[in-house]
Amino acid sequence: MKRQTLFTIDTIYRQPLAVEGLFFSDAPGAEPAVAVVGALRGDEVQQMYICSLLAGALSRLEQEGGLARGKKILVVPCLNTFSMNIGARFWAVDNTDVNRMFPGYDRGETTQRIAAALFAELRGYAFGVHLTSFYQRGNFMPHVRLWETGYQDAALADGFRLPYVIHSAPQPYDTTTLAYNLQIFGAQAFSVYSRNTSTIHEKSARRALRAILAFLAAQGCLSAAGAEREGAPADPAYPDSAAPLHIAADALLTVLSTHGGLYFPSREPGDSVAEGDALASIRDPFTGEEKELVRAPAPGRVFFSHEGNLIAGHDVCFRIIQE
Repeated sequence: MKRQTLFTIDTIYRQPLAVEGLFFSDAPGAEPAVAVVGALRGDEVQQMYICSLLAGALSRLEQEGGLARGKKILVVPCLNTFSMNIGARFWAVDNTDVNRMFPGYDRGETTQRIAAALFAELRGYAFGVHLTSFYQRGNFMPHVRLWETGYQDAALADGFRLPYVIHSAPQPYDTTTLAYNLQIFGAQAFSVYSRNTSTIHEKSARRALRAILAFLAAQGCLSAAGAEREGAPADPAYPDSAAPLHIAADALLTVLSTHGGLYFPSREPGDSVAEGDALASIRDPFTGEEKELVRAPAPGRVFFSHEGNLIAGHDVCFRIIQE
Protein backbone atom coordinates (compact mmCIF):
# COMPACT_ATOMS: atom_id res chain seq x y z
CA MET A 1 0.00 0.00 0.00
CA LYS A 2 1.19 3.48 -0.84
CA ARG A 3 -0.43 6.27 1.15
CA GLN A 4 -0.06 9.73 -0.31
CA THR A 5 -1.67 13.16 -0.43
CA LEU A 6 -3.70 13.43 -3.63
CA PHE A 7 -4.15 17.19 -3.44
CA THR A 8 -4.28 20.13 -1.05
CA ILE A 9 -6.86 22.93 -1.13
CA ASP A 10 -6.33 26.24 0.67
CA THR A 11 -9.26 27.32 2.82
CA ILE A 12 -10.22 30.70 4.26
CA TYR A 13 -10.70 29.97 7.95
CA ARG A 14 -8.62 26.85 8.66
CA GLN A 15 -5.43 25.15 7.61
CA PRO A 16 -5.31 23.67 4.08
CA LEU A 17 -7.45 20.62 3.38
CA ALA A 18 -5.22 17.68 2.46
CA VAL A 19 -6.98 14.71 0.86
CA GLU A 20 -5.23 11.35 1.07
CA GLY A 21 -5.48 8.28 -1.14
CA LEU A 22 -4.36 4.69 -0.67
CA PHE A 23 -2.86 3.00 -3.73
CA PHE A 24 -2.54 -0.74 -4.29
CA SER A 25 -0.65 -2.51 -7.11
CA ASP A 26 0.73 0.87 -8.10
CA ALA A 27 3.70 -0.38 -10.13
CA PRO A 28 5.03 1.76 -13.00
CA GLY A 29 2.76 1.43 -16.00
CA ALA A 30 -0.12 -0.08 -14.01
CA GLU A 31 -3.56 0.40 -15.55
CA PRO A 32 -5.92 2.55 -13.42
CA ALA A 33 -8.53 -0.13 -12.77
CA VAL A 34 -10.85 0.67 -9.85
CA ALA A 35 -11.26 3.78 -7.68
CA VAL A 36 -13.26 3.42 -4.45
CA VAL A 37 -14.42 6.64 -2.77
CA GLY A 38 -15.83 6.80 0.74
CA ALA A 39 -17.11 9.77 2.74
CA LEU A 40 -17.77 12.92 0.73
CA ARG A 41 -19.99 14.19 3.54
CA GLY A 42 -19.04 14.78 7.13
CA ASP A 43 -21.53 12.36 8.66
CA GLU A 44 -20.67 9.34 6.48
CA VAL A 45 -18.86 7.45 9.23
CA GLN A 46 -20.05 4.04 8.03
CA GLN A 47 -18.72 4.73 4.54
CA MET A 48 -15.30 5.77 5.86
CA TYR A 49 -15.22 2.67 8.08
CA ILE A 50 -15.94 0.39 5.10
CA CYS A 51 -12.99 1.94 3.28
CA SER A 52 -10.77 1.22 6.28
CA LEU A 53 -11.86 -2.44 6.19
CA LEU A 54 -11.15 -2.53 2.47
CA ALA A 55 -7.69 -0.98 2.95
CA GLY A 56 -6.81 -3.65 5.51
CA ALA A 57 -7.98 -6.47 3.27
CA LEU A 58 -6.14 -5.15 0.20
CA SER A 59 -2.96 -4.58 2.23
CA ARG A 60 -2.92 -8.21 3.37
CA LEU A 61 -3.61 -9.46 -0.15
CA GLU A 62 -0.87 -7.25 -1.56
CA GLN A 63 1.66 -8.54 0.95
CA GLU A 64 0.77 -12.11 0.01
CA GLY A 65 1.02 -11.41 -3.72
CA GLY A 66 -2.74 -11.81 -4.06
CA LEU A 67 -3.41 -8.69 -6.13
CA ALA A 68 -3.20 -8.77 -9.91
CA ARG A 69 -0.16 -7.04 -11.33
CA GLY A 70 -0.81 -4.13 -13.62
CA LYS A 71 -4.24 -3.22 -12.18
CA LYS A 72 -4.03 -0.20 -9.92
CA ILE A 73 -6.63 0.29 -7.17
CA LEU A 74 -7.22 3.63 -5.44
CA VAL A 75 -9.14 3.99 -2.16
CA VAL A 76 -10.11 7.46 -0.90
CA PRO A 77 -11.59 6.89 2.58
CA CYS A 78 -12.66 10.48 3.35
CA LEU A 79 -12.74 13.70 1.37
CA ASN A 80 -14.46 16.08 3.79
CA THR A 81 -12.33 15.70 6.92
CA PHE A 82 -13.14 19.25 8.10
CA SER A 83 -16.85 18.48 8.41
CA MET A 84 -16.16 14.98 9.74
CA ASN A 85 -14.21 16.50 12.63
CA ILE A 86 -17.18 18.57 13.81
CA GLY A 87 -19.98 16.16 12.84
CA ALA A 88 -21.46 18.37 10.11
CA ARG A 89 -22.97 16.66 7.07
CA PHE A 90 -22.05 19.36 4.55
CA TRP A 91 -19.05 21.66 4.12
CA ALA A 92 -18.63 23.33 7.47
CA VAL A 93 -18.12 26.91 6.22
CA ASP A 94 -21.07 27.42 3.86
CA ASN A 95 -23.15 24.22 4.27
CA THR A 96 -22.74 23.15 0.63
CA ASP A 97 -22.76 19.49 -0.42
CA VAL A 98 -19.57 18.33 -2.17
CA ASN A 99 -21.54 15.53 -3.83
CA ARG A 100 -23.62 18.13 -5.67
CA MET A 101 -20.57 19.87 -7.16
CA PHE A 102 -19.15 17.43 -9.74
CA PRO A 103 -17.35 17.50 -12.07
CA GLY A 104 -16.27 20.64 -10.22
CA TYR A 105 -14.72 23.95 -11.21
CA ASP A 106 -11.11 24.65 -10.28
CA ARG A 107 -11.70 28.42 -10.08
CA GLY A 108 -15.01 28.31 -8.26
CA GLU A 109 -16.15 28.14 -4.65
CA THR A 110 -14.25 25.92 -2.22
CA THR A 111 -16.44 22.85 -2.64
CA GLN A 112 -16.34 23.23 -6.43
CA ARG A 113 -12.55 23.27 -6.28
CA ILE A 114 -12.49 20.23 -3.98
CA ALA A 115 -14.76 18.34 -6.37
CA ALA A 116 -12.65 19.35 -9.38
CA ALA A 117 -9.42 18.22 -7.70
CA LEU A 118 -10.87 14.84 -6.71
CA PHE A 119 -12.42 14.32 -10.12
CA ALA A 120 -9.08 14.99 -11.80
CA GLU A 121 -7.53 12.21 -9.68
CA LEU A 122 -10.29 9.76 -10.61
CA ARG A 123 -10.32 10.42 -14.34
CA GLY A 124 -8.90 7.49 -16.28
CA TYR A 125 -10.02 4.73 -13.92
CA ALA A 126 -12.13 2.11 -15.69
CA PHE A 127 -14.46 1.61 -12.72
CA GLY A 128 -15.65 3.87 -9.92
CA VAL A 129 -17.31 2.70 -6.71
CA HIS A 130 -18.82 5.36 -4.45
CA LEU A 131 -19.84 4.42 -0.93
CA THR A 132 -22.51 7.02 -0.41
CA SER A 133 -25.59 7.97 1.61
CA PHE A 134 -29.09 9.00 0.60
CA TYR A 135 -30.44 12.55 0.65
CA GLN A 136 -33.13 11.42 3.10
CA ARG A 137 -32.15 10.27 6.59
CA GLY A 138 -32.72 6.56 6.88
CA ASN A 139 -31.43 3.00 6.78
CA PHE A 140 -31.29 0.69 3.77
CA MET A 141 -31.01 -2.87 2.73
CA PRO A 142 -27.45 -3.00 1.29
CA HIS A 143 -27.67 -2.54 -2.47
CA VAL A 144 -26.04 -1.17 -5.62
CA ARG A 145 -27.53 1.85 -7.38
CA LEU A 146 -27.04 2.77 -11.04
CA TRP A 147 -27.80 6.00 -12.84
CA GLU A 148 -29.64 5.43 -16.12
CA THR A 149 -27.37 7.64 -18.22
CA GLY A 150 -27.38 5.49 -21.34
CA TYR A 151 -23.73 4.58 -20.72
CA GLN A 152 -24.29 2.12 -17.86
CA ASP A 153 -23.61 -1.61 -18.10
CA ALA A 154 -26.15 -3.08 -15.70
CA ALA A 155 -24.72 -6.60 -15.91
CA LEU A 156 -21.51 -5.42 -14.26
CA ALA A 157 -23.45 -4.55 -11.10
CA ASP A 158 -24.12 -8.26 -10.57
CA GLY A 159 -20.43 -8.61 -9.71
CA PHE A 160 -21.08 -7.12 -6.27
CA ARG A 161 -23.28 -10.13 -5.48
CA LEU A 162 -25.67 -7.94 -3.47
CA PRO A 163 -29.32 -8.99 -3.62
CA TYR A 164 -30.63 -5.75 -5.18
CA VAL A 165 -29.60 -3.41 -7.99
CA ILE A 166 -31.65 -0.21 -8.10
CA HIS A 167 -31.91 1.68 -11.39
CA SER A 168 -32.50 5.42 -11.05
CA ALA A 169 -33.48 7.89 -13.75
CA PRO A 170 -31.43 11.01 -12.92
CA GLN A 171 -33.21 14.24 -12.10
CA PRO A 172 -31.48 17.54 -12.98
CA TYR A 173 -30.01 17.87 -9.46
CA ASP A 174 -28.52 14.35 -9.74
CA THR A 175 -26.32 15.35 -12.66
CA THR A 176 -23.81 16.94 -10.27
CA THR A 177 -23.12 13.78 -8.24
CA LEU A 178 -19.83 11.90 -8.38
CA ALA A 179 -21.20 8.59 -9.73
CA TYR A 180 -23.21 10.29 -12.48
CA ASN A 181 -20.21 12.28 -13.71
CA LEU A 182 -17.80 9.34 -13.57
CA GLN A 183 -20.17 7.50 -15.88
CA ILE A 184 -20.63 10.46 -18.23
CA PHE A 185 -16.85 10.87 -18.47
CA GLY A 186 -16.13 7.27 -19.43
CA ALA A 187 -16.03 5.06 -16.31
CA GLN A 188 -18.51 2.42 -15.25
CA ALA A 189 -19.68 3.85 -11.92
CA PHE A 190 -21.68 2.30 -9.10
CA SER A 191 -23.08 3.67 -5.85
CA VAL A 192 -22.97 1.15 -3.00
CA TYR A 193 -25.35 1.75 -0.10
CA SER A 194 -24.75 0.22 3.30
CA ARG A 195 -27.35 0.14 6.04
CA ASN A 196 -26.27 3.10 8.17
CA THR A 197 -24.58 6.45 7.65
CA SER A 198 -23.60 8.37 10.80
CA THR A 199 -23.09 5.30 12.99
CA ILE A 200 -21.22 2.07 12.34
CA HIS A 201 -23.31 -1.02 11.64
CA GLU A 202 -20.75 -3.80 11.73
CA LYS A 203 -22.64 -6.54 9.88
CA SER A 204 -23.64 -4.38 6.92
CA ALA A 205 -20.17 -2.79 6.80
CA ARG A 206 -18.64 -6.25 6.52
CA ARG A 207 -21.22 -7.07 3.85
CA ALA A 208 -20.18 -4.03 1.85
CA LEU A 209 -16.55 -5.13 2.15
CA ARG A 210 -17.50 -8.55 0.84
CA ALA A 211 -19.36 -6.92 -2.07
CA ILE A 212 -16.47 -4.69 -3.13
CA LEU A 213 -13.95 -7.52 -2.95
CA ALA A 214 -16.27 -9.68 -5.07
CA PHE A 215 -16.49 -6.86 -7.62
CA LEU A 216 -12.70 -6.45 -7.67
CA ALA A 217 -12.36 -10.19 -8.26
CA ALA A 218 -14.91 -10.00 -11.10
CA GLN A 219 -12.77 -7.28 -12.73
CA GLY A 220 -9.60 -9.38 -12.46
CA CYS A 221 -7.95 -7.27 -9.74
CA LEU A 222 -7.65 -10.20 -7.34
CA SER A 223 -8.59 -13.85 -7.15
CA ALA A 224 -12.03 -15.12 -6.14
CA ALA A 225 -10.32 -17.16 -3.42
CA GLY A 226 -8.65 -14.02 -2.05
CA ALA A 227 -11.94 -12.13 -2.08
CA GLU A 228 -13.65 -14.96 -0.24
CA ARG A 229 -10.91 -15.23 2.36
CA GLU A 230 -10.77 -11.49 3.13
CA GLY A 231 -14.51 -10.89 2.88
CA ALA A 232 -16.82 -11.36 5.83
CA PRO A 233 -18.45 -14.79 6.17
CA ALA A 234 -21.80 -15.01 4.44
CA ASP A 235 -24.61 -13.78 6.69
CA PRO A 236 -28.21 -14.98 6.22
CA ALA A 237 -29.38 -11.41 6.90
CA TYR A 238 -27.30 -10.14 3.95
CA PRO A 239 -27.02 -13.04 1.51
CA ASP A 240 -24.88 -13.27 -1.60
CA SER A 241 -26.73 -13.29 -4.88
CA ALA A 242 -25.30 -14.42 -8.21
CA ALA A 243 -28.45 -13.08 -9.90
CA PRO A 244 -29.55 -9.89 -8.09
CA LEU A 245 -33.03 -8.48 -8.47
CA HIS A 246 -32.91 -5.38 -10.71
CA ILE A 247 -35.56 -2.85 -9.69
CA ALA A 248 -36.48 0.61 -10.98
CA ALA A 249 -36.32 3.13 -8.15
CA ASP A 250 -39.83 4.36 -8.91
CA ALA A 251 -41.17 0.80 -8.55
CA LEU A 252 -40.47 0.84 -4.81
CA LEU A 253 -43.64 1.31 -2.76
CA THR A 254 -43.39 4.52 -0.72
CA VAL A 255 -45.17 4.74 2.64
CA LEU A 256 -45.77 8.30 3.88
CA SER A 257 -46.68 9.56 7.31
CA THR A 258 -49.96 11.42 7.73
CA HIS A 259 -48.98 13.17 10.97
CA GLY A 260 -45.78 14.52 12.45
CA GLY A 261 -44.52 13.71 15.92
CA LEU A 262 -42.41 11.27 17.88
CA TYR A 263 -41.53 8.29 15.70
CA PHE A 264 -41.33 4.69 16.91
CA PRO A 265 -40.65 2.17 14.14
CA SER A 266 -41.40 -1.51 14.70
CA ARG A 267 -39.88 -2.83 11.45
CA GLU A 268 -36.46 -2.41 9.93
CA PRO A 269 -34.78 -3.01 6.56
CA GLY A 270 -34.88 -6.64 5.55
CA ASP A 271 -38.10 -7.47 7.41
CA SER A 272 -40.88 -9.17 5.48
CA VAL A 273 -44.30 -7.61 5.95
CA ALA A 274 -47.86 -8.56 5.07
CA GLU A 275 -50.53 -6.10 4.00
CA GLY A 276 -51.86 -4.32 7.09
CA ASP A 277 -48.88 -5.08 9.32
CA ALA A 278 -47.95 -2.30 11.75
CA LEU A 279 -44.73 -0.55 10.69
CA ALA A 280 -44.43 2.39 13.08
CA SER A 281 -46.26 4.44 15.68
CA ILE A 282 -46.33 8.25 15.56
CA ARG A 283 -47.18 9.93 18.87
CA ASP A 284 -48.02 13.41 20.04
CA PRO A 285 -44.75 14.88 21.40
CA PHE A 286 -46.54 16.66 24.26
CA THR A 287 -49.12 14.11 25.42
CA GLY A 288 -47.73 10.80 24.15
CA GLU A 289 -51.06 9.99 22.53
CA GLU A 290 -50.77 7.86 19.42
CA LYS A 291 -51.69 9.98 16.42
CA GLU A 292 -51.05 7.40 13.73
CA LEU A 293 -50.26 3.71 13.36
CA VAL A 294 -48.42 3.36 10.05
CA ARG A 295 -49.35 0.12 8.28
CA ALA A 296 -47.99 -1.72 5.26
CA PRO A 297 -50.23 -1.06 2.25
CA ALA A 298 -49.07 -4.26 0.49
CA PRO A 299 -46.98 -7.35 1.16
CA GLY A 300 -43.24 -7.11 0.58
CA ARG A 301 -39.88 -6.51 2.21
CA VAL A 302 -38.75 -3.33 3.95
CA PHE A 303 -36.05 -1.73 1.82
CA PHE A 304 -35.70 1.70 3.47
CA SER A 305 -36.81 3.06 6.83
CA HIS A 306 -36.80 6.59 8.23
CA GLU A 307 -34.12 7.29 10.84
CA GLY A 308 -34.69 9.60 13.77
CA ASN A 309 -36.99 10.04 16.73
CA LEU A 310 -38.97 12.81 15.03
CA ILE A 311 -40.85 12.76 11.75
CA ALA A 312 -42.76 15.41 9.83
CA GLY A 313 -46.18 14.99 8.31
CA HIS A 314 -46.20 13.59 4.77
CA ASP A 315 -42.62 12.39 5.14
CA VAL A 316 -41.26 9.06 3.85
CA CYS A 317 -41.47 6.43 6.59
CA PHE A 318 -40.63 3.34 4.56
CA ARG A 319 -39.96 2.10 1.08
CA ILE A 320 -41.01 -1.47 0.37
CA ILE A 321 -40.06 -3.96 -2.32
CA GLN A 322 -43.37 -5.51 -3.28
CA GLU A 323 -43.57 -9.29 -3.44
